[in-house]
Amino acid sequence: MDEGTGLLDVVDAEATCWAGAVPSGQCGEIIEIGLTVVDLGMRKRVRRHGILVRRARSTVSAFCTELTGLTQEQVDGGVTFAEACRLPATEFDSGSRPWASWGDYDRKQFLAQCAGTGVRYPFRGRHTNAEQVFAESYGLRKRQGMAGALRIAGLPLEGRHHRGEDDAWNIGALVVDVPGREGWRVTTEGVGSGGEIL
Repeated sequence: MDEGTGLLDVVDAEATCWAGAVPSGQCGEIIEIGLTVVDLGMRKRVRRHGILVRRARSTVSAFCTELTGLTQEQVDGGVTFAEACRLPATEFDSGSRPWASWGDYDRKQFLAQCAGTGVRYPFRGRHTNAEQVFAESYGLRKRQGMAGALRIAGLPLEGRHHRGEDDAWNIGALVVDVPGREGWRVTTEGVGSGGEIL
């Protein structure tokens, strides 16, 4: 695929988090996956999805609920992490497409959680750090958070910040902005959870 054309998955993961230290016996794990499909050639967002993920080794703290709006009860009604990783390919026709996220946190979180749980890594290896290419395309000396980037691009923040589905949709708008500035490119030829090159 030409890096500036074709379909691309924009992914944003929200994970359990705490205001201070991680409680003993717990770890940060994905509780929501937001996915927006972008048509780079047409420069438009074409589909959006949200997947709530049941946590297995942590609880949803009050801080996490304040940040994301997600409660323990909502997350408990989600699917398992293994099922959440299957859904992009089976339900949303993803997994074979290149993908992007804002920064490198999401890619690393998926790699770590897949490796720790034995779940197959759900994405193709060609990943773009959209935060990096956005900063490069605008000639910024410092990378911006998603909300700051939206302000720079003159775009509205739609929905709730720190909800995976809404953030993926907003990041999709920023991704659409970059090819018009001739800045889109792949930043990582990824590695699977088993160490294989994807």
